[in-house]
This record gives sequence, C-alpha cells and structure tokens, in this order.
Amino acid sequence: MILFCSCIFFACDIRKNKTKADVQASDHSAQVFKDSTTVQMIDSVYNFGKVTDGEKVEYSYRFKNTGKNPLIVSNATASCGCTVPEKPEEPIKPGETGFIKVVFNSQGRVGNANKKITVTSNAYPGFPTLELRGQVEAKK
Repeated sequence: MILFCSCIFFACDIRKNKTKADVQASDHSAQVFKDSTTVQMIDSVYNFGKVTDGEKVEYSYRFKNTGKNPLIVSNATASCGCTVPEKPEEPIKPGETGFIKVVFNSQGRVGNANKKITVTSNAYPGFPTLELRGQVEAKK
C-alpha cells in the first residue's frame, strides 16, 4: 500500500513539473514571436542567362520589412563556395527595403548553374530560399 501511494505521489509530481516546462516553453515561443517581424521578397529567383567561364555574376536580392519591428538578418549562406552572399549589417527598419548581395564566380563551373542561398533572420515566416540560375559556357 505504501509503495502504491508513493507511485501516485511521484506521478502527480512529474505531471506538475511537465506543466511548468510547457509554460516556460510557451513563454519562450511568445517572446520569440513578439520579437519577430515579417518580410516580403521582391526578388527571390534571378536568372543571369549565359556567361563565359571565369566571369563573375553580381546580383542584389531585394526584400521589404513589412512588420512592426526591425528586421535583423543574422546569416546568409550559399550552397557552394563559388557563391558568396553579403547580408546587411544594420537592421532594416519597418517599411524599408534591404538587399542581400550575391557574387557568383563561374570559374570552372561550365554547365547549368543553380545556386541556393539560405537567409536566417528574425522574420516569421522566414525568408524563402533564394535562387541564382543560369548557364556557364566554355571559353572559345
């Protein structure tokens, strides 16, 4: 009987701790959502057409902060080392337009090019995957 009562006591205590953990997780989610903003992509796919092997392609993807808080871009990475994205260093204020500049080095990349750029920020929902497409032709 004592063993049975002990089991019930501990089971109730576990549920109580789980409830506290759920509340803390919920509070954290609410804080993250409160600090987020929204983004509208003006450009998310760029087709540079045809370039000759060795040429560099530069493009700036445009986006607008459509939320009520500053938009902070914390990271921008590309699917390969031949593509280098540059994120804005300063927060983008509500209503302002920002840019993610990308430089693609076509050296040794003859054929179809389809590069993906991933952007991390405080926007919710987040940035879509940016794409850079085109054809690299061999030097004649």
